[in-house]
Amino acid sequence: MKKEQVVLVTPEGETIGLQEKMQAHYDGQLHLAFSVLLFREGQDEREYLLHQRALGKYHSGGLWTNTCCSHPRQDESFVAAGIRRLEEEMGIAEPLPLQDIATFLYRAELDNGLVEHELDHVLIANCGPLNINPSEDEVMAYHWWPESELVAALADKPANFTAWFPQVWQLVLAHVTQ
Repeated sequence: MKKEQVVLVTPEGETIGLQEKMQAHYDGQLHLAFSVLLFREGQDEREYLLHQRALGKYHSGGLWTNTCCSHPRQDESFVAAGIRRLEEEMGIAEPLPLQDIATFLYRAELDNGLVEHELDHVLIANCGPLNINPSEDEVMAYHWWPESELVAALADKPANFTAWFPQVWQLVLAHVTQ
């Protein structure tokens, strides 16, 4: 079985090659990634679908993060990759109108001697009812967080969230509250 590869890029997003995913995370190589955050209009306020990463994940196990995230394959669009991972990770098979709203670059030293160094595209969709059947290998729990509850949790207990989620959240919040 071929090992998963990530697309290596310059800080401007120019593709410079491929590398095996885990090696790229050990080496701290800059590569493409995406983060999907689904939301819906709740009864009182907007709600966001987050998941808690399975404890067995290769890093950041047990932490809360956006609906799903991963790396696009070579020549795969971010939207296609987001749709693929929504099904693989969260078991969401409904076609959703994902929008690529922002990009940010970050580098974070993580557990297990790994480094996230990613040019991350943020994808969102406003959705209605969903059938959610997450992969146990990927997801420990999931929750629709009311906006005010999420703001408070990020302020009070930021260590409960992944390194990249605060940046994803700020970009999404700026976009949906325009």
